[in-house]
Amino acid sequence: MIERRTFLKTGALAAAGITAGNWSFAKGNVADFPIVRVAADQRSFKSTAVEATILRMKKVIKDPELAWLFENCFPNTIDTTVHYKPIDGKPDTFVITGDIDAMWLRDSSAQVWPYLPLMKDDPKLQEMIAGLINRQTKCILIDPYGNAFYDSPKKSEWTSDRTEMKPMLHERKWELDSLCYTIRLSYNYWKTSGDTKPFDGDWLKAVQLILKTCKEQQRKENRGPYTFGRSTAWSTDTVPGDGYGNPIKPVGLIASTFRPSDDAAVYPFFIPSNFFAVVSFREVAELLEKTNQDPKLAAEFKALALEVENALKKYAVYPHPQFGKIYAFEVDGFGNHLLMDDAGIPGLISMPYLNAMSVKDPIYINTRKFVLSDSNPYYFKGKAGEGLGSPHTLIDMIWPMGIIARAITSTDDKEIEAQLKQLKNTHNHTGFMHESFNKDDQAKFTRKWFAWVNTLFGELILKLEKERPHLLAKIY
Repeated sequence: MIERRTFLKTGALAAAGITAGNWSFAKGNVADFPIVRVAADQRSFKSTAVEATILRMKKVIKDPELAWLFENCFPNTIDTTVHYKPIDGKPDTFVITGDIDAMWLRDSSAQVWPYLPLMKDDPKLQEMIAGLINRQTKCILIDPYGNAFYDSPKKSEWTSDRTEMKPMLHERKWELDSLCYTIRLSYNYWKTSGDTKPFDGDWLKAVQLILKTCKEQQRKENRGPYTFGRSTAWSTDTVPGDGYGNPIKPVGLIASTFRPSDDAAVYPFFIPSNFFAVVSFREVAELLEKTNQDPKLAAEFKALALEVENALKKYAVYPHPQFGKIYAFEVDGFGNHLLMDDAGIPGLISMPYLNAMSVKDPIYINTRKFVLSDSNPYYFKGKAGEGLGSPHTLIDMIWPMGIIARAITSTDDKEIEAQLKQLKNTHNHTGFMHESFNKDDQAKFTRKWFAWVNTLFGELILKLEKERPHLLAKIY
């Protein structure tokens, strides 16, 4: 059985999936860093624009180890996870998450996200991303409540879950952010390329399902059609309340039974995803309007965005005795608040990254101080590093994704530098990012092959090249 929480208990190269053999990790000399990227003839997809970007950045990044990490991580999605082919005359792209042979709506969107600006220089890359939009459309039409899908019908390890499983589903955890990510990809593909071919009749049906599903999960009249149960020893992998989650009071927010980490929410109104939804609904409304798809549907999305936004203003803020007004992680509409953050995106710290708010928002600033303090039960400090973790990997495990989220939303050079040093010093000589590592021992890490965080690291480096190039001119 494949488990997302499987721990690698050694730092050996074989455990990390690297076949370069024994080598000396000599810092400062790029020639001493072994080739760990997949060989060219074994890559699942190739992009001239991605290769050109790697060559350019190897000259821009003066720290040889950071340059080596970028060369390995940035192309990891297309090197190892992309399966592209035309189906019925349309591009179709299935993107696995890495060490699990299923496609998450969230992960797949995020995995190709940093490649969007390169489409103008690489038509094949654009076709591949268009193919992913087409595939995500098919997935939503199969089940808008599903979070992870297979490329063809087969039995999942989760087939026995007490929910409405279907042959194409790997897992059926309702996560609001999954649908938001598909909108984010569609909207920004359109804004970047101007191409409207993926936005056909099937896509419109999928968008209609997104609206229907989100309204169902406001649970105004009843608890909706979705329930979930799993026989498991992991409490975060199943749902209380007869499969509906803990009770909520309908206040206009949208329930998300699970978080982006795939962990069950304590209070089903997950705040970061509701902020993400406000942005996403307005984006899809603009896309619908400007492509003359469905003005009425666009108006419904704008109305829902406003309703959720107003509910967030009323219910998402908590008066913390130390930090002042902060955003809660989850609420229930009855007045209960869960105060924490984990490294999944969306999380509280990553909301500006998703354009959900400004980094200058006073409540966000207070929230950030809380998140990066010992008042947050999932902020860990140890001999190997410090940063956000997640209940998904229990305690004392720091996520590189959280380190990157902190850096990518920071406005302070010293803070960003500190995160770059951590990323450089905690990949355990593998050349790749991982899901998490132990706060006291980087050799204890989870997920040797996790494409999203690899590509996200590349995105951070490209953002720094554009906005703070002086940080890439340093040796860390």
